[in-house]
Amino acid sequence: MQEEIVIIGAGQAGAQVAQSLRQGGFEGPLRLIGDEPHPPYQRPPLSKKFLAGEIGAEGLWLRPPAFFTTNKIDHIPNTRVVAIDRAAKRLSLASGDTLPYGKLVLATGTNARFLKLDGADKTGVVTLRSIADVDVIRNMMQASSRIAIIGAGYIGLEVAAVARSLGKDVTVVEALDRPMKRVVSEAVSDFFTKLHRGKGVDLRLNTGLEAIVGDEAVTGVKLADGETVPAELVLVAVGAEPNDRLADDAGLEVDNGILVDGCGQTSDPDIFAAGDCTRFYSSRYQRSVRMESVQNAIDQAKTVAQALLGNEVDYDPLPWFWSDQYDIKLQIAGLSEGYDDTRVVGSPEDSKFYVAYLKGGRLIAVDSINSPRSHMMARRVIGETWRDDLLPAA
Repeated sequence: MQEEIVIIGAGQAGAQVAQSLRQGGFEGPLRLIGDEPHPPYQRPPLSKKFLAGEIGAEGLWLRPPAFFTTNKIDHIPNTRVVAIDRAAKRLSLASGDTLPYGKLVLATGTNARFLKLDGADKTGVVTLRSIADVDVIRNMMQASSRIAIIGAGYIGLEVAAVARSLGKDVTVVEALDRPMKRVVSEAVSDFFTKLHRGKGVDLRLNTGLEAIVGDEAVTGVKLADGETVPAELVLVAVGAEPNDRLADDAGLEVDNGILVDGCGQTSDPDIFAAGDCTRFYSSRYQRSVRMESVQNAIDQAKTVAQALLGNEVDYDPLPWFWSDQYDIKLQIAGLSEGYDDTRVVGSPEDSKFYVAYLKGGRLIAVDSINSPRSHMMARRVIGETWRDDLLPAA
């Protein structure tokens, strides 16, 4: 009889591991443990269509609930694993129960980064990571006319776009001098700065924070220069941290993510990991990387499943990401870190262009704005020496 495989984390990566194992012929016991009450669901729409009310919770499901029953995947919701006993190969649950495992997969994802600021614990200060978070935000947004968002990354700007479309007064406060600075070039940052300001967002760049103010409930955000921006709702969107505490407590090797090899194996040969919580060495980029993306969650999960099935694999992906803001779709192929030159092709004024990132004359990444053809082409040709005809016109 095949030994039992237990997956901790019922998100995109965890669900994909389970699905790929069954598709690959694994017939043994298979458990998928999640700490939320829902079936496995996709997270990208949370800050977009789900927040806007354009789709309901059922529109987020990765698979119908019957899929897990039909495929004999024991999905266990509302269950939190608090410890891993590697010697006994048993999991301790918050309920006090224990579960055995033969092989274990950690797909624990990320947590919203905590903001160390006076007043961050006041009522009305929220983060966005789950369906429950969005339910709270949506209800509070209906009763709020003024919203402050701390952080001009993907989540912050996506929520700003939804809030403005609902007629809310929105202020976005960003400590850096341009939005999404860590992941895009000046040309792309400038485009989104003009986009949001043109839609009426009060975008404060290069702006520090002193405190979140109010009695029990938030009434505003006090900036470093002493000005207070009034708000009944404050979203903290300052990034995410890998949920690697469980692995660390179990003595697995971690470093801002669970360290895994090319097949997703941790420092314990019976424990694997996949998705946003992992860090691995990329030969493509010649460095250790941790990726937060649907692409990584799905592809690394498939790799882990193949490894568990006994197949030889070596995960080294070309990553891709996307963000929807108003009627603009940003698609990113590759990692632009370390670029030494850029090419802007198309017309930012017409909201249709792309930016190619070069390093030593080679294409390493492309940001496409309303230019899906250039994005798809980029995913095929990244790594080649740049030529003016390498990618199509935007």
